[in-house]
Amino acid sequence: MAQVLVIGGSRFMGLRLVWRLLAQGHKVTTLSRGLHPDPFGARVTRLHADRTSPEFLNVLGSANFDAAVDFQVFRGEDASGAVAALRGRVGHYVMISSGQVYLVRAASRGTAAVPAAEDQYEGLLMAAPSDPGDRAEWLYGVGKRAAEDVLRAAFATHGFPYTALRLPMVDGELDPSRRLESYLWRILDGGPVLLPDGGANRVRHVYSGDVAQAITDLIGKPQTFGEAYNLCQEEMPALRDLVALLADLLGATHHPRAIGSDALLAAGIRPEAISPFSTPWMSLLDPGKAGRELAFRHQSLEVYLGRIVGAFLSQRAQEPPENYALRARELALSGG
Repeated sequence: MAQVLVIGGSRFMGLRLVWRLLAQGHKVTTLSRGLHPDPFGARVTRLHADRTSPEFLNVLGSANFDAAVDFQVFRGEDASGAVAALRGRVGHYVMISSGQVYLVRAASRGTAAVPAAEDQYEGLLMAAPSDPGDRAEWLYGVGKRAAEDVLRAAFATHGFPYTALRLPMVDGELDPSRRLESYLWRILDGGPVLLPDGGANRVRHVYSGDVAQAITDLIGKPQTFGEAYNLCQEEMPALRDLVALLADLLGATHHPRAIGSDALLAAGIRPEAISPFSTPWMSLLDPGKAGRELAFRHQSLEVYLGRIVGAFLSQRAQEPPENYALRARELALSGG
């Protein structure tokens, strides 16, 4: 039985990980700002702190942990705070990073359809984009890189035992981002589903349940210290094929409709606003290293999407995702 600290464990992947750790008999402490309730009752110890304030260094008291999993590290300063708070007090620190660490490299331009491997991390970064939406995505990737670089330096200088897990788009039941759900609502209303540029872009996501499994499997393994791993599914379908599979799982008739990104932009609609997976900021990863060194195996796309669709149908929200407010404009553009 291990003592595990989960930073940011009150939503989505954090919830899933805590449930798995509890099921395995571990003692879990969660640390968050306390903004979201959790379902764990007396089974976990809760600490509340804003990690950007001095209280983050003090809230842990004299506690020591066998492992810590950090879902809320987005900047170099976040990683520095974690190292300061946990150095000498944690057996293994796992940072949840992002595939966007590759997309902000200057060398990534024009290679969006080529899966990125861990040894492609190094290199010059692209200049900050002028478009506000692109700039926000760029800042996210640059921030994750800065956090990884802090941890790498801490490992090199004093052996801070970290592992970074780089994730692409994460799909799962009750995802608060509701991106996958955006397609389900559009399929079920019977109207055309607009696919920017025909949905030709490739997608390679990861299932939240497989992320939780991978984390529990690698906790405490010294061979992973100082390493980064991509976690993702094996399949790499075109978006149009992913949407067709979702329709099959729903048992619904599918009416795809290709539309040019330029036509959407001319109508004042960003492609990702109606099709969240139609963005150049969707990372495409190579999971080979995790397979070789962690024995990581991902569930099949059809199996895990079936679970998500089943949960959607049995626990369907009363209101559609926020982006569904654009549906009337989509239908007008499609002529249907």
